[in-house]
Amino acid sequence: MKGFLYMRLAWQNIKNNRRTYVPYTLTVIGTILIYYSFHCIADNPGLLELRGGGWIKNIMGFGKNVITIFAIVFLFYTNSFLVKRRKREFALFNILGMEKRHLGRVLLWETVYVALIGFTAGIGGGILLSKLMYLLLLRLMTFPVQMGFFLSRAGFWYTVELFGIIFLAIWLNALRQIRTASPIELLQEGKAGEREPKTKALMAAAGLVCLAAGYTIAVVTESPLSALGLFFVAVLLVIVGTYLLFTAGSIAWLKLLRKRTGYYYRTRHFISVSGMLYRMKQNAVGLANICILSTMVLVMLSTTTALYAGTEDTLYSRCPRELVVEADGITAQEAQTYEQAVTRRLLEQFDVMPQEQLGYRYRLGIMLQEGSRLMEINDQVIGGEKAVGIQFIPLDELRFVGPEKIPAELAPDEVLVCSLKGTFSADSVTIGGREYRVAGQLSAADLGFNTGAYLRSYMIIMSDETAMAELFESGLSETESFSGEYQAGRLSYMFGFDIKDTAPAADVEEILRQAWAELGREDGPRIETQAENWGRLYRIHGGLLFLGVFLGLLFWMGMILIMYYKQISEGYEDRERYQIMRKVGLGKDEVKAAIGSQILQVFFLPLAAAALHMAFAFPLIARLMELANMYNTKLYLWTTMATVLVFAILYGIVYRLTARVYYRLVSEQDGGR
Repeated sequence: MKGFLYMRLAWQNIKNNRRTYVPYTLTVIGTILIYYSFHCIADNPGLLELRGGGWIKNIMGFGKNVITIFAIVFLFYTNSFLVKRRKREFALFNILGMEKRHLGRVLLWETVYVALIGFTAGIGGGILLSKLMYLLLLRLMTFPVQMGFFLSRAGFWYTVELFGIIFLAIWLNALRQIRTASPIELLQEGKAGEREPKTKALMAAAGLVCLAAGYTIAVVTESPLSALGLFFVAVLLVIVGTYLLFTAGSIAWLKLLRKRTGYYYRTRHFISVSGMLYRMKQNAVGLANICILSTMVLVMLSTTTALYAGTEDTLYSRCPRELVVEADGITAQEAQTYEQAVTRRLLEQFDVMPQEQLGYRYRLGIMLQEGSRLMEINDQVIGGEKAVGIQFIPLDELRFVGPEKIPAELAPDEVLVCSLKGTFSADSVTIGGREYRVAGQLSAADLGFNTGAYLRSYMIIMSDETAMAELFESGLSETESFSGEYQAGRLSYMFGFDIKDTAPAADVEEILRQAWAELGREDGPRIETQAENWGRLYRIHGGLLFLGVFLGLLFWMGMILIMYYKQISEGYEDRERYQIMRKVGLGKDEVKAAIGSQILQVFFLPLAAAALHMAFAFPLIARLMELANMYNTKLYLWTTMATVLVFAILYGIVYRLTARVYYRLVSEQDGGR
């Protein structure tokens, strides 16, 4: 009978506190729903039958780990808010004779009710959502749609186990808070006023230094290799700077506004500034959390959207022709024989000629550049900023280039320079201790090359293979700069061309292999096709976009939850204050204007800070995108601007909704729900 009483009391408490319990329950449902959906997709056997399915399975696994951390942090956060709001209620129950162990049973049943609703709606919705997500994933990765329905038994039990442990820990934590506090302490919870916070100049200065350091790293870093190592350092500095500035800088800013008498001594500004000033210590962390979550959402959505939208650009950066053959240690005669054999077979079988043909031998390596000097790496650590990719090419290998664009010959001490990425403008270049005169500059367009490269990259065209051999034998030793044993006349080889859909790509690829076999070489060529790269890139970028969208939605949900509970908490705290002001003559419109001013400043401060973070992070993230062969910075700029704009609009909608909730709370009579 007593157990039934606790069950009824728990359900009645949930109904009476629905303003706080409904968002919490929806958060539980949404988190369970997304977690089970990710698990169901990862366990789907049809995924592994697809090319690249293992990669997507790993992405789903990463997403599950992120959702797990999110669930633990935010469910604890929201439940702690519920317990804090209800401590007066628990104190009254305690004073009226209900022991703390009885309160613990009521809390247990409340937790059970929320868990049952969460599991039923979350897993039920997850079954439907997982199918929709799976179809969307196939669409993003350009795979054919698969029919059928898959239910993950393992995903069900993993979900029940994980969230069961979370609910148990939440209940034990709430029980601890009640057991360690006396009824008087519970009754007075939240009633003690705060003193005016002190201006912490040192903390504010430290926040500015951290933020400035993070911004500086993001702006001045030019090399993608350096950006990869410094990205997390910059992120950590910005996060620390954000928390410090919201904690100390916001107080300094509000006190500065208070000193501006023309601004401060107006009804709406007086109430909002003074109210925020005395509560800023407890609000600062929440505002910083909103700012960090907003930045995370913007970064994930802008980068994954740009990668997916720029897949075609990335394709041509990775594979400059429809078919590309690469090999090592091939002589000039072998290269010429191979190209003739391929051309002959294409004419015989399909009556077509290779188009946009590109074929040359080269020596590729990474060196260090200091001004006009190119030096060996040796055992030095590449700093990224000095690293440069070099292709050494004999002049006669550029026979595919029109004679009007290159000279007929070069002297042994002369070179041509083509800047694929970066600019080399000196009149001479010193390579490994040997000096050469720069006889001319070529552009990538002159040679028909794609400029995609994450390092500064130059092509050094030398007079002939003899000059190259002399350079490597006397000027460049065998080091980490150039892999493999150098052999005069046996350079790396690249041959590519387009067929413009005049022949089946698979048949042309077979021709490439047959022509290679005629050379009598034991090693095989490395063949890449744009069609194969196209499918692989869409699988990778589609999976990343899928992950970015759903994790972005998850973080967006958490951010909305923080903002909503923040307004609920402040609404309860401000209700009595505003009622007193109404009684002493403050008009309804003045109250509404003061509320609007306060919420507007508090709400849009994190959004403005997140937009500022994105503006300074843009150069660094753009460099990181180059490591994924995404060189279209203009496209990334447009996707970033669009993401920020859409985010700001949604943010404004949330502002309007929570402002209404706040105003209804402060307008209610004491004791209203």
